[in-house]
Amino acid sequence: MSNIGSLSDGWYTVSNAEDLFSPALIVYPDRIEQNIRTMISIAGDAKRLRPHVKTHKMAEIVRLQMKQGISRFKCATVSEAEMVAGCGADDILLAYQPVGPNIGRFFNLILKFPEIKISCLADTPEIMHQLSSEAVKRNILAHVWLDINCGMNRTGVVPGEHAVSLYRMIASLPMLEAEGLHVYDGHIHEPDPVERGKICEEAFVPVARLMDALRREGIQSLKIIAGGTPSFPVHARREGVELSPGTTLLWDHGYGSAFSDMDFLHAAVLVTRIISKPAPGLLCLDLGHKAVASEMPQPRVIFPDLGNYEITGHNEEHMVVKTPDSSRFTVGDMLYGIPYHICPTVDRHDSAYVARDGKVLEEWKIDARRRKITI
Repeated sequence: MSNIGSLSDGWYTVSNAEDLFSPALIVYPDRIEQNIRTMISIAGDAKRLRPHVKTHKMAEIVRLQMKQGISRFKCATVSEAEMVAGCGADDILLAYQPVGPNIGRFFNLILKFPEIKISCLADTPEIMHQLSSEAVKRNILAHVWLDINCGMNRTGVVPGEHAVSLYRMIASLPMLEAEGLHVYDGHIHEPDPVERGKICEEAFVPVARLMDALRREGIQSLKIIAGGTPSFPVHARREGVELSPGTTLLWDHGYGSAFSDMDFLHAAVLVTRIISKPAPGLLCLDLGHKAVASEMPQPRVIFPDLGNYEITGHNEEHMVVKTPDSSRFTVGDMLYGIPYHICPTVDRHDSAYVARDGKVLEEWKIDARRRKITI
């Protein structure tokens, strides 16, 4: 059974909890703003940051970052990019290689927001040629980053001569402009910060060699976007790179428990109610798969107000919790929970309650969870 008494300081409680529907998500702007300040402190300058919006998908959180001088953002979907563009950001990267109809959507996005620099990733000659063809047809300059595989083996091209030739291809194709290298090392999750730093540095060695090779080709203004959240402090020590953490804005139990060296605050909490007590020692909650990310092993959510407990069942609309403290609760009581994985948890909700000074007074739409906004 889990014991998480160390989280039970009550910062997440709201005075009007009886007015909130459940299950639901609450976000805390004062804590988000503190996390933004911490991000800037680690980066050394807001201009070095290109935070990922996939964690929160909310325009209001983009605007909170813009108020502190962050003007460049990274997105995973066209909808996320459209949401950020609507906030008036200066520079947006679609950190995804567009394929099929999404190539047209990428160019439609550029047409709708011509005052914003909007770029995308590519790692395949066929897609580079398709991007160029569409750019020529529409007479639009397309900014393209070469996606680098530094060990995650999910997307990108391995650093080496082939990567040099692909970068050269981007630079030479009509109406394409080569922006630089996108280097995401999301496979690095070593909890020890010293070991994490060593692994991160080792993974970057081939990238540094690729950079040298490209410079020998005469490419001097080479830009680099490096890392995600776990490697953020490591790449922050590296000169001349943009940094793209995302989970840092809301934080979650997974990263909070794994990376104790990173001083970020939990800024999003789930609310759930007890809907049944089916047997002694059991509580059934309205926190099913459709309300909290469910790709991780249990516990997928941490309940600060429970002592020892075990999640024994989880279905579409139900979560069953076994706890010796069950007698303290009645049907209808509300519990607060910190998600293990915040990014897909946010994606389960259409909107989030917003808590200020211990009370929920408004809601923020999670617009970018939609696959299509207008484009």
